[in-house]
Amino acid sequence: MEFLLEFAQGQAGLVTNAVKALLVLVVGWTLAGLVSRLIRRKVLSSESLDDTIGSFIASIARWVILLIVAVAVLGIFGIEATSLVAILGAATLAIGMALQGTLSDLAAGFMLIIFRPYKLGQFVDIAGSAGTVKDINLFVTELATADNVQIIVPNGQAWGAVITNFSHHATRRCDLVFGIDYGDDIEKAKSIILNLANNDARVMSDPEPWVRVTNLGDSSVDITARLWCSAEDFWELKFGMTQAVKEAFDKDGISIPYPHTVEIKREA
Repeated sequence: MEFLLEFAQGQAGLVTNAVKALLVLVVGWTLAGLVSRLIRRKVLSSESLDDTIGSFIASIARWVILLIVAVAVLGIFGIEATSLVAILGAATLAIGMALQGTLSDLAAGFMLIIFRPYKLGQFVDIAGSAGTVKDINLFVTELATADNVQIIVPNGQAWGAVITNFSHHATRRCDLVFGIDYGDDIEKAKSIILNLANNDARVMSDPEPWVRVTNLGDSSVDITARLWCSAEDFWELKFGMTQAVKEAFDKDGISIPYPHTVEIKREA
């Protein structure tokens, strides 16, 4: 009878501890989310702080709080912090071997924040994946493609790959190539392109627009225009100039030839 009583008391204590642990876990998880969101909002509302650093700090704060919660939950079940440290110390090698990729991502996350090859809101290409940077946390970088598809890049891969940042500089050069027929007036075609560039407010005057014949193709004479603009105007300038040049060529009788082959027959 006494054994059953002790067993019942033990079970009751276990249930009580489980309820306490669940309560601590829920409160801690909620608190971690609230603190993380609060830090993000504070950083976004401050003009003196970088959004990228704020996002990273918010991620660190969240994981620190969750770690404290985990220690508190284990303490409820009688596992003291000193014992936990001893256990973790003994298992460090095994954990390190099992989580090599995760630890690498963590270290790379700090390197990305220190050197900042890209920031939130910039358009980048990381190891062949292109998109706008939406988030940088301890372990991954989140990108959104032009058609709003989410791409998750582990920080270890991002740090070890070639990073192309299309938004780093304030200005970009827009290169456009137009092919005209061999029988067309080259100077006239160049003049049309140059006039359109000079009359487009998005095209910078310094460096001035550059228009030259760059290639004699199989079926066309290729004229390249190199136009400087602000980075945010790059795509609109590229699309707008392409259409404007096509319409101007049609109006002035400059043809854009299709690929073709000329057959020459010689009489015997």
